[in-house]
Amino acid sequence: MRNSVSEMRAAAGLTQSELARRLDVSRQTVISIERGRYDPSLPLAFRIARLFGRTIEEVFHVDD
Repeated sequence: MRNSVSEMRAAAGLTQSELARRLDVSRQTVISIERGRYDPSLPLAFRIARLFGRTIEEVFHVDD
């Protein structure tokens, strides 16, 4: 699964640490999500999408 977290985070002017703090996760979790090494739980995916004012489908994309 691909995602746009890194691009959205940068557009919002947030560091990985700031995003992690807002999501109540570790910075390492944010790094792993951005690199596509970790697919977040559904509740975390909803929190990410909500934080950026997007739908889950706008943030996370299924690989073809």
